[in-house]
Amino acid sequence: MRVLLIGANGYLGRFVADRLLADPAVQLTALGRGDDADVRFDLASGSPGALTRFLDAVHPGVVINCAGATRGGARELTRHNTVAVATVCEALRRSGCGARLVQIGCGAEYGPSQPGSSTAEDAVPRPGGPYGVSKLAATELVLGSGLDAVVLRVFSPAGPGTPAGSPLGRLAEAMRRAMQSGDGELKLTGLGAQRDFIDVRDVARAVHAASLSAAQGVINIGSGRAVRLRDAAAVLARVAGYGGALHELDGPPGPLRPSIGHPRADSDHMAHAAHTGPGAPVAYPDGCGSWQQADVRTARDRLGWRPRINLEESLGDIWMEAACRI
Repeated sequence: MRVLLIGANGYLGRFVADRLLADPAVQLTALGRGDDADVRFDLASGSPGALTRFLDAVHPGVVINCAGATRGGARELTRHNTVAVATVCEALRRSGCGARLVQIGCGAEYGPSQPGSSTAEDAVPRPGGPYGVSKLAATELVLGSGLDAVVLRVFSPAGPGTPAGSPLGRLAEAMRRAMQSGDGELKLTGLGAQRDFIDVRDVARAVHAASLSAAQGVINIGSGRAVRLRDAAAVLARVAGYGGALHELDGPPGPLRPSIGHPRADSDHMAHAAHTGPGAPVAYPDGCGSWQQADVRTARDRLGWRPRINLEESLGDIWMEAACRI
């Protein structure tokens, strides 16, 4: 099976590439903006016609799009997350390769959900920020393209390679600094949000399964369990062997606050939790509110996929990488 992977150098893309390379039945070609891509091509500025010519030459059976932007203003997010996907869809429509498209979406497309609930694929998306809007627009383009396509809405990836600016990455870095300086207590803010963390290697398994399946439409990829960031911080402290006290501070978040978001390709899905004043409610610029939990039954039923790696193992890998910076 010939697979064209777009965004192989990103956070998720690296693990998807590793997973595909381990399958002897897959012939992988990487397309991206970096020098180490097999083919250099910028989706945000390249033309559908140029991409079509490449597709006709390589003739892949599957195209996997892990590329995208997670930071920047609405204009930049639209270019890299929406216009780029429009280019992919148009090129596939023009091409004679007939490839299946696996698009990586994001849980931020759903927006806020009711605490205690699990968000299923039939929920009406109401993204609360420009990132979620740009990703939802991309999903709608894929679903309306008429292509053989599936969109995997990935919730909050974690594990090895987690960006230092992500919620768990910032927690690990704050703990590393505390241990390095011998601080007996670690003061953090912004730990009230609950997110559905899923190990990046499990995401890669889901992408592999989706590329082999006939499933179409939207499929959630998550653990199916929301975890409060303060609870993740406690597990990280245990994994790291940090014996100090963890204190969650009230008031405006300081420089140690973890950010709230969805790490992924490029520089990766981060947004900062913030207070508007003493006693004010916390704002969640990722647009997901205080709670996110995926309903993952569709992934089980249509992809035969279940998460295998628990959050403690993911946190252990995050800590190992942070500890290497001591």
